[in-house]
Amino acid sequence: MSVEPLPTMDRSTLRERVLQALRTAITAGNYRPDDHLGEVELAERLGVSRGTVREALRHLQQEGLVRAGTRGMLRVNSLSAEEIRGIFRVRAALEGLAVTQVIARPDRAKAVSALRAAADELAAAGEDFAARVEADLGFHVRLCELSGNTMLVESWRHLEGRIRVTIMSRDREEAPVMMTPGRHVAIIEAIEAGDVPRAITVVDEHMAAAADHFVGAPTR
Repeated sequence: MSVEPLPTMDRSTLRERVLQALRTAITAGNYRPDDHLGEVELAERLGVSRGTVREALRHLQQEGLVRAGTRGMLRVNSLSAEEIRGIFRVRAALEGLAVTQVIARPDRAKAVSALRAAADELAAAGEDFAARVEADLGFHVRLCELSGNTMLVESWRHLEGRIRVTIMSRDREEAPVMMTPGRHVAIIEAIEAGDVPRAITVVDEHMAAAADHFVGAPTR
């Protein structure tokens, strides 16, 4: 009886799995800002080569989740108040463009329904912190996707690692204040009304308040 050989794991697939594992560990708060990420320890824990871990960490540097510290040691990134404010200013610009393009859609009503569904997911998350974070970010990603502008979505995704670091490094009792369904309803209502100036203003206020909150919130 012949036995079919097991498929070998493609190197790129292994690299992606290691990358995802490390990204998830950081954004879930298992590694805190300024924690050292040692290649040897991570390779042993993940059961892969140091080279594979090195490639993944290099990619996480590009995403902004990891930074090179003293003597080249890699650490989980920590963001200054200025950097946090910069992130939310860029988000305001991107999502301001998103609401403008969503309002211009001929099927704006369908987009509004999709955003209401995303807001409902946020409400359904309840007190589950991790679920609330995912639903909150999911709402904003959905807003960008509904613009139909792939470059806009790509630009937003480029900030996502830093956004998650900002959220996860703050006290879990403080972060949910910015993730209530009510804070998102005003964006939906402005889009539904087709009021571009109002929609942009609401987004600007939303992001400014978030920046103020996360700059001032206690760290974990």
